Order: sequence, then structure tokens, then C-alpha cells
Amino acid sequence: MTEIFNPIALTLIILVVSLIAFAVEWLPVDLTALAITVILMLLGLVSPEEGISGFGNSATITVMAMFILSAGIARTGVIQVVRDFLLKWGGKSPRRQIIVMGMIVGPITAFINNTAVVAVFLPIVEDWCKKQNISPSKLLIPLSYATVLGGMITVIGTSTNVLASGISQKLGYGEFGLFQFTALGVITFVIGLIYLAFAAPRLLPDRKAPSGDFGQDYSLKDYVSEVIITPRSSLVGQTLRSSGVQRKFDISVLELIRDGAHFPQPLADKVLAAGDILIVRGSREDLLKIRDERGLDIVPDVKFSRKEMNGDSLETELTSGEEKIAEVLILSNARLAGSTLKDLRFRQRYNATVLAIRRGEEVIRERLGKVPLRFGDLLLVQGPRESFLGLQTSRELLVLEQRDVETLRQDKAWIALSIILGVIVVAALNWMPILVAALAGVILMVITGCLKPGEVYGAIRWDVIILLAGLIPLGIAMENSGATKWLADQLLAVGGNLSGFWILMFFYVVTSLLTEVLSNNAAVVLMIPIAVEVAKALSLNPLAFMFAVTFAASNSYMTPIGYQTNTMVYGPGGYKFFDFTRVGAPLNLILAILTPLLIVWLYGL
Repeated sequence: MTEIFNPIALTLIILVVSLIAFAVEWLPVDLTALAITVILMLLGLVSPEEGISGFGNSATITVMAMFILSAGIARTGVIQVVRDFLLKWGGKSPRRQIIVMGMIVGPITAFINNTAVVAVFLPIVEDWCKKQNISPSKLLIPLSYATVLGGMITVIGTSTNVLASGISQKLGYGEFGLFQFTALGVITFVIGLIYLAFAAPRLLPDRKAPSGDFGQDYSLKDYVSEVIITPRSSLVGQTLRSSGVQRKFDISVLELIRDGAHFPQPLADKVLAAGDILIVRGSREDLLKIRDERGLDIVPDVKFSRKEMNGDSLETELTSGEEKIAEVLILSNARLAGSTLKDLRFRQRYNATVLAIRRGEEVIRERLGKVPLRFGDLLLVQGPRESFLGLQTSRELLVLEQRDVETLRQDKAWIALSIILGVIVVAALNWMPILVAALAGVILMVITGCLKPGEVYGAIRWDVIILLAGLIPLGIAMENSGATKWLADQLLAVGGNLSGFWILMFFYVVTSLLTEVLSNNAAVVLMIPIAVEVAKALSLNPLAFMFAVTFAASNSYMTPIGYQTNTMVYGPGGYKFFDFTRVGAPLNLILAILTPLLIVWLYGL
């Protein structure tokens, strides 16, 4: 095939198609990357050995190990220890709150995967906001951005940094040292945090009530009702399972009340009797249909209205006795994504009912069983209190409330902390490569009981691993075909007369824009080899260009989908899409100007 077509042209065509595929997301990005690898092998642009080399690449394995180490830290409750500092020193000023929060999470994310840090701090910050009567929308975008900024302090702070280090080694410049760009990372972190402290309180509106009134936040009043089973009802003597009403009418029975006694889930096999009161979630249309077909009476909204007038809320009604209601976030490594609640048999699996789904600014309350779930979706879930213990231990879901101490191995916290510190020290002193130190740390996490063997595989973000492994062959194809050198020559022809600083700025801006529509890892794979070629041709410092691309690829603040932590806070904060642009665009601009200047000052050009 490469004999028929010019290898450079063929590689560039595949590159363009890949960029479009990443942008429009015909497939999940990890599967897109894998498909690109297969196409490259079929066309002979990479050999089979080169095509699968990404799975054995040191960057891929190092990222895998860091996911596991982060899970060990999270499972033992090490991060929870610092929440007391947040509560003690946060104060009531929004500026102070953002600075204190940033100073806590930033250094942590320098060594621990930032999605794990956000997963731990989301419920902590939400709980703190309730106590301080602050809207969580004021603090959750700053939380995400602070972890992104903190991840740029060390090489192991993000998978993008590790991948950039691996590309540097492949290009002949060696791996980055653990603290090689720490000076730059610390300065940009401080600048970014100061900006967030002053700008975010002014630019972010109160999107979500601090009280955590779920009935109000999700507009549930018209979707949760009481129905009475009359003597003439066809449901008398039947169970919910045998009657099929929940499937046919798209309603969910949350609770059964009989003679003043409340019966929680599971209710599927409970025999119904005349006079039973059912608390159900469903649209008015479905309730009217079930009333006419099954002989039920709908209780007017007197009860809920009266409770609200007395200062209580719908949430109070749904959390009485052994029942409770809470928000549950779908995490980025969840196998639930792409499936519907019906496919997953969510009610049967978790013994809990989904009342509504929040997807960014959109709230879905109807036909919930048929909605394909996505990473970042926020589920409003109601069920028995013991069911939430099971949800808390799930590796795919995050209950947005303080995690029960019983689900953490706090007696192992000091061991996990010692292991991660050992990995950092060994790698920093160059006693062994980061890859070897991280893998040794993984083994120690399991041997010491910080992680159970089965938890190791669940800790790995397989979508990121496959994405990395699939992108590396694209970089190889670009190099083998000469496409990288050709692109670099075109850039030199256009901008060769510019000063080195402006060319450095150009690569920062282009990478920053690319990472908003692609994955940050894809932007690094594409841009670093081209940047290095240009630097060599102009006799400039290749390291400065690699740092510029690496920082630009990770500093993604413009959209809720540009970075995983942004997506995680999108629903919990009740944000609108352009809330991220409102705060993130100025931050991107500030860093686009200052980062190249700092690189020239710190590392030379």
C-alpha cells in the first residue's frame, strides 16, 4: 500500500482522519486510538512489533503503576487526613477558601493521579460548602483547576508528563528527571492559584444551592408522588414483580407504607394490599395511566407542600427511617458508561433506585432506564442506608458524601504513605528508574495489605492505558514516514524568520488548542516530535520546546470535556458548559503568555 501512495501523504491523511475522529468521538477515544494502530499496521506504516510496542512502552507501564499507587493511597484514607486542615483554615472568605484548598490539593496531585484526588475531595468540599452555606459551584471548578496545575509540578503528576518523558527518551534526549521542571510547575501553580482566588468568586455564579436540597436541585416535586391502592385495584394480592407495573409505566416504587409502617427496598416480592400507600417516581403522564388502568388513587401534593412550608424538604420525606438519598457520580473508568440503567439492572444490583440524572446543566427525569450513561453523569439515588455502603466500595461509582471510616483501611495509612514516599525518593535520587521504583511500590502495596490483589486491576484506568498504547504507534509512523520532518519543514518555511521565543509561543498555543478537541496525550504525541525537529533546525534548545508542549497539553481549562477532572465536577457543581470557558479562557491566556517566558528564563532557548 505504501508503494502506491506516498508514505508521508498516507500518514498525514490518517492523522487528519484521526484528529476528526477524536474531535467528534465516533468511538471512545481509547478505541479510536486502537483503531488507528490497526490501520497503521494494515497499511504497512508500522510493523506489527511497532504496532504493539505501546503496550510494553515504559511510559504506559509507569502510568499503570501510578494508578495503582494512587489507589493504595486513596483506599487507606491518607488523603482524608488533610481534610481537617481545610475545615480549620478555610475560613469564610471565598479567596481564602480557594487558596487553602489549592495549597492542599496541589502538592498532593504532584505525586498522585489527580482524578483520584478529585474523587476524594469532591464529597469533602461539598460537605464543607453545606456547613459554610456556600454554593459548591463556587469551589468545584477551582478544585479541578488546582489539581491540573498541581499535576505539572513533577513528571509523575499526570500521564501526559510520563508520556512526554518517554517520547523524550525515544528522541534521544533521555527521560525527564522527577523534578526536572518542578521550578516551572511551582511558579505556574502559584500564578494559577492566585488568579483562581481573585477571579473565580466573581466569575462563577451560584449554580447549586448549598443546602443540598435534592428535591429543589432536581425539580423532583412533580416526579415523586404518593398513590393509594384502592380495593378495586388489580394490584391487590399481586407483587410488584408479577404485576410488571414498573416496567410498563416507567415508574419506580421507592417505599411502601402500610398502617403507618414504612417498608424499604427491596419491594419486588412484597404482596400488595388495599390501603397500601406507594411512594413512586414517575411522570404525571405515567401516573395518570396507571391510575386509570390499575385502579389507584393519586394523593394530591398536600403532604409534600406542607412539609416544605414547615421548613422540611422532599429529601426529608425520602430519607426517613432506614432510607436515604444521595448523589452518585459515574467515574471515568466505569464499565457502566455506555450502558443503560435497564441493561445494568441497577435497582437489582445495588438495591437502590435512580430518581434523576444530572448531565452538566441538563437534568433527566423521564425514561431513565433507556438513557445511555456517560462518564461524569450524576445519579440521584434513593434506597436503604446499607445499600450506600455497597455503593461506597464500588470502584466505578463515587457517593458524594463523606466516606464511612469502615470502608477505609486507615490502619495501613502510614504504610501506604511510606511506600509512595519511598518511590519518590528512590526515583528522585536516580537510584533506579521511575518505572522500576513504581512497580516495586505496587508490589509492596499488595504485600502489606494496603490493596487487595483484586483491587489492583480495578485501580487501573484501562481507557488511558489503551489510549497511550494506541497513540505511540502513530508517533512511530510519523517518524518512519518522514511526516514529522515534513511538517517541521513547512513550519520553518512559514515562521523561520520569527524569533525563537515567538516560535516557542506558537507551539504552546497550537498544543493548547489541540488538547481542547483531542486528548492531551494525543496532542503530546503529535506535537513534541515536530517541536523538536523545528528546535534542531533553528539550533534552539529542544528541551524548552518539549516543556512548552507538555505544559500546554495538560493545562486544559476551556471546556468541561477538555480534562477528566473538569468532567467530574461538571454535574456536582450544576455548571453550564460556558462556566468553564468564563473562568478557564483567561487562565489559558495568562499561562500562554507567562509559561514560554518562564521556560526561556529557567531553561534557556
